[in-house]
Amino acid sequence: MASHRKSRSGPKRSLVSSTARTAALLALTGAASATALEGTGHADPHLTTAQVKARVDQYRLEAEEAAEKYNGAREKADRARRVLGDLQDEAARRTARLNTARNALGAYATAQYRAGTIAPTLQLALSSSPDQYLQRASLAERAAGRRAATVTGIVRQEKALRRVRGTAANRLAELRASQEALSRHKQAVEKKLAAADRLLDRLTAEQRRRLADRERPADRTTTGSSAATTAPAATGRAARAIAFAHGALGKPYVWGATGPHGYDCSGLTQAAWRAAGVSLPRTTYTQINAGRRVSRSQLAPGDLVFFYSGISHVGIYIGDGRMIHAPHPGAPVRVAPIDQMPFAGASRPA
Repeated sequence: MASHRKSRSGPKRSLVSSTARTAALLALTGAASATALEGTGHADPHLTTAQVKARVDQYRLEAEEAAEKYNGAREKADRARRVLGDLQDEAARRTARLNTARNALGAYATAQYRAGTIAPTLQLALSSSPDQYLQRASLAERAAGRRAATVTGIVRQEKALRRVRGTAANRLAELRASQEALSRHKQAVEKKLAAADRLLDRLTAEQRRRLADRERPADRTTTGSSAATTAPAATGRAARAIAFAHGALGKPYVWGATGPHGYDCSGLTQAAWRAAGVSLPRTTYTQINAGRRVSRSQLAPGDLVFFYSGISHVGIYIGDGRMIHAPHPGAPVRVAPIDQMPFAGASRPA
């Protein structure tokens, strides 16, 4: 019954095809929007490495905030698209039933017209068997009652069909609004990341080395299986979520991605807990309310830890003050201390 609908896969394009594709997209966007951000096209060439790092970190933070808004808009668009598709299917089924009922009623009306009608008293007078006539009249009355019920049913079906079509129109408007928001947030992410890339491109080889040295101790990066041996014991679903996160170590950060080839921060936590049998919402600012809130002193392996005042970053706590998270473009999924970013809260999925 869904032949009236376009393929649902058309409006949505995957953002996780490969790291190279993402890098190419960001490079093209950076070239196209080189002057789009105020101040980013004329960076001070005398900035220190620390100042460059601070600005790059700020751009990445703003990009992640926009990415989470993008994720939320995409979730709304996906939901609206699914609901719209179901409503279109329902409208098609109701239309088919309504047409069948109308055709049946029309066929009866045509037969009556062709046969003509005779007044009931005349039919009784001409009948050779009054008893037989009265029996037929009773049957005709019941048939008329059924036809009246059919007409009433058709009216109800028409009203229901109008309601379904009205709801579908609302969902279509919601879908279009979400798609427009997707486009805005996507552009915001790409501009911020392009601005960070342009700053990094201005660094000399020595400055890049110093910047790498600054980032390495803060991240305490671990991308091998040895991280699993230092993680405190976890049980049940939390253990399965942590095991999934360990399996993702070293995979690239790809904004908007939920795996399996790359992840953004909330995409990683969602995928990890999905592997444990728990369904989490898509964004950081909805994931924080998806479980029981816990304080920093109550953290246990498997808890979700959130950062920044806007709840724009999330990781999976693995114990000993550490987490597994997808940091930012250019940095793979890794182990890092939770005190390297401003702590905003934690929740325990259930």
